[in-house]
Parts: sequence; structure tokens; C-alpha cells
Amino acid sequence: MAGYDAATLERAKAMRRDPTDAEKRLWKHLRGAQLAAAKFRRQQPIGPYVVDFVCQAHRLIVEADGSQHAGSEHDARRDGFLESKGYRVLRFWNNDILTNMAGVSETIRVALQTPHPPIASQWAPPSPSRGEGFGKDLT
Repeated sequence: MAGYDAATLERAKAMRRDPTDAEKRLWKHLRGAQLAAAKFRRQQPIGPYVVDFVCQAHRLIVEADGSQHAGSEHDARRDGFLESKGYRVLRFWNNDILTNMAGVSETIRVALQTPHPPIASQWAPPSPSRGEGFGKDLT
């Protein structure tokens, strides 16, 4: 894959080879567009990070988290980066995936059906033709 450093690609491959039990279970429900006809990829590099699951069409990332993620500042920075690139991030505890897959699936299904603003509109300057940006003192 172009644009990713070798270490990130190797980390993604290793994570695909050795998924957690929760990741295996979640992948069974996401693969093959089984959930709301959405196509997910697993262990996908995005920038310097590797996300557990991503549906590019809906800009939705799904993460399976173990206890090491509780209160993680790294995860907060990571989520901030991903959100700045136009993604929504859903995080589920491994225990929830293993014991309440129906609830996890429903939460993902609802997120997939919730409209998400297109990427371009998030960074586009105000449009004077739509009346945006007027009324501000430009002097």
C-alpha cells in the first residue's frame, strides 16, 4: 500500500495474523457486508495508526478495546487525529463484544444509518453564494 511506512504495514499484517478473541468475534459479524450491507476492512492503516475495523464508505471506525485502553491519552490523541480526517470512531470493550454482540451490532448498525457529513464540507471555506461568511467584520 502506497503512503504507509514499512513499520505500520508490518504492524497491520501482524495484527491480522493474531487477532484477539473479541476481534475474531466482531469480524464474524462485519465481514462480507453482513451488517447493513457495509463493507469493512480489518486492521487497516490510516495515517500512522492501524484501526481494528473501518468502513470507508461511511467513514466509520470500530475499535475493540481491552482494559489497557481505559483512560488512555494515546487513544484520545489517536481518535482526535482520525476524527480530523473525517472519521467517526466507535469503541467497544472486549467484554461487551463477547457477551452482548447483539447490542454491539445494533449500535454499529445505527451509526451506519446516521448521516455523516462529507469530508469536503468539513474543511471547505464558507460559501458566499450560500450566505456563509457574511456579517463578519473583515476590516
